[in-house]
Amino acid sequence: MRAVVNNKNKHKSLGIGIGVALTLGCTLAQAHTISEGKVEELETVEVEDGRAKDLIGLTETASQGEISQAQFEYRPLSRNGELIEVVPGAVATQHSGSGKANQYFLRGFNLDHGTDFTTYVDGIPMNATTHAHGQGYMDLNSIIPELVSKIEYGKGPYYAEVGDFSAAGYAKMHTMNKLNEGIVKFSAGEYDYYRTLVANSNKLGDGDLLYAGEFNLYNGAWVVPEDSKRFNGMLKYTLDRHDWGMSINGKAYSNSWVATNQIPQAAVDSGALGLYGSMDPTDGGESNRYSLSSNIWQFGDNWKNDANIYALYTDLNLYSNFSGFTRGVEGDQILQTERRVQTGGNFEHTRYNKILGFEMDNSVGVQFRHDEIMGLGLYETSQRQILRTVSASDVGISTVGAYFKNHTHWHEKVRTIAGLRGDFINNDVRVRDTGSGLASVAAGNSGSRGKVMISPKLSLVVGPWYDTEYFVNVGYGYHSNDARGTTLQFNPVDGSEADASAARIRPAAWSRGGEAGIRSNFIPGLNSTFALWYLVSSQELVFVGDEGTTDINRKSHRYGIEWTNYYKPTDWLTLDADYALTTARYADDGAYVPNSVGRVISTGATVVAPNGLFGTIRFRHFGVVPLDEAGEFWSGDTNIVNLGAGYKQKQFKVEVDVFNILGSESNDIAYAYDYAYPSGADTAAGILKHSVEPRMVRGTITVNF
Repeated sequence: MRAVVNNKNKHKSLGIGIGVALTLGCTLAQAHTISEGKVEELETVEVEDGRAKDLIGLTETASQGEISQAQFEYRPLSRNGELIEVVPGAVATQHSGSGKANQYFLRGFNLDHGTDFTTYVDGIPMNATTHAHGQGYMDLNSIIPELVSKIEYGKGPYYAEVGDFSAAGYAKMHTMNKLNEGIVKFSAGEYDYYRTLVANSNKLGDGDLLYAGEFNLYNGAWVVPEDSKRFNGMLKYTLDRHDWGMSINGKAYSNSWVATNQIPQAAVDSGALGLYGSMDPTDGGESNRYSLSSNIWQFGDNWKNDANIYALYTDLNLYSNFSGFTRGVEGDQILQTERRVQTGGNFEHTRYNKILGFEMDNSVGVQFRHDEIMGLGLYETSQRQILRTVSASDVGISTVGAYFKNHTHWHEKVRTIAGLRGDFINNDVRVRDTGSGLASVAAGNSGSRGKVMISPKLSLVVGPWYDTEYFVNVGYGYHSNDARGTTLQFNPVDGSEADASAARIRPAAWSRGGEAGIRSNFIPGLNSTFALWYLVSSQELVFVGDEGTTDINRKSHRYGIEWTNYYKPTDWLTLDADYALTTARYADDGAYVPNSVGRVISTGATVVAPNGLFGTIRFRHFGVVPLDEAGEFWSGDTNIVNLGAGYKQKQFKVEVDVFNILGSESNDIAYAYDYAYPSGADTAAGILKHSVEPRMVRGTITVNF
């Protein structure tokens, strides 16, 4: 979405859907509109930010939206992954230590760590293809929440500018270019939680230099202390010359932690393990991420260009024991490891025209990405000591995407958005070692596979009447699959022919969906949307407990409803309430899709008084979660209430957050699979759970300068 004049007598959309490269251009101080084929400069217009903004005429679907810093300035966040929960209907959980990517759920998908929901930060895709731990791994721990200026989101496969991992939707996070005031922030809380943030910006030449550093220590309520040590650093230079601009952004992130993974419900019930106990106290990991990116934008009388390039390095060593001792007294711990260099870029050109009397804009975009993954390994370990190799590979993955998007105003009350996207994926797998030790197995599992994906999109928008618009959307999307599976011919452990042949696991799996929705601002101060949607996925990725990864499963169907509301009746009171109901089934036999969340409710109230006092209360519920196909095991409902309150005056702010104020002991996440605990003598199928963290209090002092 682009910032445009909120004038209901004009077409308010000027090429919705500037591609993923549009990360900074949308923050220009001037707005523009089409008039006789030209872009005319208008005076700066003050509009409300985020969910309070009037988006009539600005979106392609009812399920698109925008969240600004103002919307989560007072929102208690216990972990970075909860930034995704500002997307209505989304849930972020954790089944391991806080240094690991969160588990995400949206529209009936167990997204694992991001398989069907893609996120960009300043134009850099955060989802990692062919990741050591899981396809689409999306780690948001490298983000500093206070420096996020806004989050744009959309749900469904209807947007030509987003490609891989976006069947359920996308989020685009934009960081700030400069700060009005410097920030020194210190937080401390129960379970040895400490966090310090220092950030500021200064003029440097004709531009602005923003710099920030964050340090976070945390042990958690777990019997085995988490001992998390996280560092984030950011350095960003922005130059805005009115009709063109650029930014250079460098980031650094490092983290180490001890993990408490899911544990058997039966062991908790019998007292063998406490609610916050661990089957393996040596689980945990280390992760690093360093990135450098540049964004450039330029516009003329009736055109606009946006581009970005990026390079990043990441690494991960992750030790996990999900199933206890099914291998015997050695235990089931595994090591998943990789080192990755990722490079890429995006370019989009948009031209505004008037053809045959119809106002339209056409966008053409090109995106490319290459991931070079070194030392991509899976090892059986015990107490972090390698016992044997399962597989070790080097993988190169290249993706090129191109799209065309046309947005035409056929009538004051009728507009269409038509898009066509093409993606080419090439996987090059070089197996260095396998558990079998056979050179023939390594050679047989090596190779190259490619695939072309064509994804058409079409949207119809009519209205507004009485400040209400109506949407119909259809489209195709996809997610790529782990490259190692696409060339797999033999079981790497014993050399036998693999059950999942290369003919079955394709480089990518398609999805197609449709949606009908309404967006209304009829009631003053209330922004409300309603969407009825369906989605078909050609392949389902499901979690495999004793391998700590995902497996390919069969075709699935999903459908549901979403109702979102954001109400600001006064300057000092904000209310929001979102409801999502989803059904997910396998297409062939109607069986449940494991870990699909059927119901999500999120609601909250925020009060900001003129005298500086503020308070917020938030309620989050998710439930109706089958853990197996037959519906024998269920997770149970999870209800969390968080409370925040404080005082803000001039350069000073003090606040207290209470998480899980009702002391819920429900599941943050749960699974059902075979496990053995404590001795490995007996293997059973049952529920393994990771509890929500207990009630905890954190206090924060912020000083601006």
